[in-house]
Amino acid sequence: MRKNLVVAIDGYSSCGKSTLAKALAKKLGLIYVDSGAMYRAVTLYFLRNNIDVNDPAAVTEALKHIELNFHSRDYESHISLNGEEVSEEIRLMPVSERVSEVSANKSVRVEMVKQQQRMGKSKNIVMDGRDIGTAVFVDAQVKLFMTADPKIRAERRFNELRAKGNTDLTLEDVFENLAHRDYADTTRKESPLVRAEDAIILDNTELSEQEQLEFAISKVQPFLVEH
Repeated sequence: MRKNLVVAIDGYSSCGKSTLAKALAKKLGLIYVDSGAMYRAVTLYFLRNNIDVNDPAAVTEALKHIELNFHSRDYESHISLNGEEVSEEIRLMPVSERVSEVSANKSVRVEMVKQQQRMGKSKNIVMDGRDIGTAVFVDAQVKLFMTADPKIRAERRFNELRAKGNTDLTLEDVFENLAHRDYADTTRKESPLVRAEDAIILDNTELSEQEQLEFAISKVQPFLVEH
């Protein structure tokens, strides 16, 4: 098997990027890196410490005190913030409502991209996010861009949140949150969400998780062997 294979999965919120990336890593023996969790963890730190994302000095200083680490159990990626496991808390609505704003900050993105690129050296990885194929790994061998009908995305996210005990949210709340995040992600100045010219579109509106996994495997397998 070759080394330094990078599979970049970009796309809209709640399209199942992480689900696909984890399944792909497990099936093909790749290392899964959850870039979105990194931005969510930074957002959580900012919320806890009342950091004004529009204050450059405050953001720069805060980033000096943020240490993120991943550990994996059964290909499930868990993230710690300054030694504290925060994998569950970063998925709650307070973070979801602010993560696009924090992710758009140039200083935050520069720091996270540095960390992500270090992870991609001399390893076979699959990484999902918003700008993996356009900014982090522009030379990734395989780039996928995931999309789905907005209503279907909202329903999936709503069911996911309810399963985790968030019963005070309505489907409309989730739909509006996704619409806001789509707008923020696609219009931000720093690394906006766009499809790389060489990215393969994966619309999973009507696909099962198994069907989208098989599609992705068919695109990645040719690159697993050194030529």
